[in-house]
Amino acid sequence: MSYYYPARADIDLAAFAHNLNVVRQSLDGQKIMAIVKADAYGHGRVECARTAIAHGADYLGVAQLGEAIELRKELGAGPRILAWIYAPGAPLAEAIRDGVDISVGAWWALDEVEKAAAQVGAPARVHLKVDTGMARGGFPLAEIPDAAQRLQKLERGGDVVVVGLWSHLARADEPGGTFTDVQVERFEEARVAAAKAGLDIELHHLAATAGALWHPKARYDMVRPGIALYGLSPNPAWATARQLGLTAVMTLSGDVIVDRMVPSGTGISYGHTFITDKPMRVGVVPLGYEDGIDRKASNTAPLVINGQPACIVGRVCMDQFVTSLPDGAKPGDTAYLFGDEAAGLPTADDWAEAMGTIGYEVVTRLGARVPRVYHE
Repeated sequence: MSYYYPARADIDLAAFAHNLNVVRQSLDGQKIMAIVKADAYGHGRVECARTAIAHGADYLGVAQLGEAIELRKELGAGPRILAWIYAPGAPLAEAIRDGVDISVGAWWALDEVEKAAAQVGAPARVHLKVDTGMARGGFPLAEIPDAAQRLQKLERGGDVVVVGLWSHLARADEPGGTFTDVQVERFEEARVAAAKAGLDIELHHLAATAGALWHPKARYDMVRPGIALYGLSPNPAWATARQLGLTAVMTLSGDVIVDRMVPSGTGISYGHTFITDKPMRVGVVPLGYEDGIDRKASNTAPLVINGQPACIVGRVCMDQFVTSLPDGAKPGDTAYLFGDEAAGLPTADDWAEAMGTIGYEVVTRLGARVPRVYHE
């Protein structure tokens, strides 16, 4: 740790490797693209990427092109990396030089990839993206034949190598739903159209975590697990992380820095949204909304201090929050916000339920100033 901070996020890389193996055991031999976008969901991009590759991941996936370029610098040559978000004018030539795979899902993107490849004098490795039901990115299904023909011409001319065909599932976290089947059918149509255009595509990939776990037809050649690698369920209402055999990778904690008894009728924190109805011991933990502790956690999110339950009371502030304090707790003790259920801690999904959101948001919003402490 390069500087002092009275809170920390412990990152268990052995748990990450365990979760990767849990996903692998659910598959039928498909390749795995480990998703490390958004700084590995707040856990640390480089460390998680290295762990993924060391434990057999075939690909790495990041959303932003800039993330991919930086990750290539951090990891060096070797691991395959896919990026899929960029705007007109993006540094595609640099990405091509770095061997980054690039998603193409719009005509302007095809134009810019062609120009960048000509500039570099080397083919771009591309994954053709089709919109099968997200209405978010990718060519509409009706445009896939023309897009595939354009790519086939570019491939013949040495400007691209078409590595993949891909899409994303909108409702895979509803295991009993039928829309995933609809998307699989549309993806099949795109696959046939690409083949008819003469593209010999190595990797067809459609499923992220929920698709990989709960929709075997969506697995194709490769799956793209993300949230499961970090020990969270894509849908805790269907199956919790513990039921899936996953282990939380992040444990977030902070030091108790205040211990005081306040009388009945005391207003706590800004706006006095909590007023004590009896004498109460309260403490302060130095984490706030600048650190990613959402104000929606006010008066609701659980903690564990000295093995005993506690709860945030009053509004979360920018740099700190007030908590109920169990008997015997004192300044310097550790307040655990969330971690692994098997260790007796609240989970990120517990926090998500308390705040009316999802576990993804709880971990990815963790601020940069909170030190990540890595261990095996």
